[in-house]
Amino acid sequence: MTSTVHNRIEVLRNRLEEQFQRHTDQLSQLTVYSRRRDRDGYEHDTLAARIAATRRAVADTAQALRRMAEGSYGTCERCTATIPLERLEVLPHARFCVPCGHSWPG
Repeated sequence: MTSTVHNRIEVLRNRLEEQFQRHTDQLSQLTVYSRRRDRDGYEHDTLAARIAATRRAVADTAQALRRMAEGSYGTCERCTATIPLERLEVLPHARFCVPCGHSWPG
């Protein structure tokens, strides 16, 4: 791995760690809102949808960090091709290369 690639991966790791913290904080706040009688102004269904989306974001980010720790980050889970750094910079938690991501239901 070249120094430039290593640096780009480190930037992605930092972004993922920041995203994880941000999503975790947001989930905590939304959970507090859900316990309030007025739900802090949120409609019940809207709040439930935001909580579900934030939980998915936390899980996606945690999985990407786990893949980094295991050494499988940047490898497509379907075809095992290398996911281009450009894709990872746009979608740091990407699990699939573009062709597999468009054809894979999960």
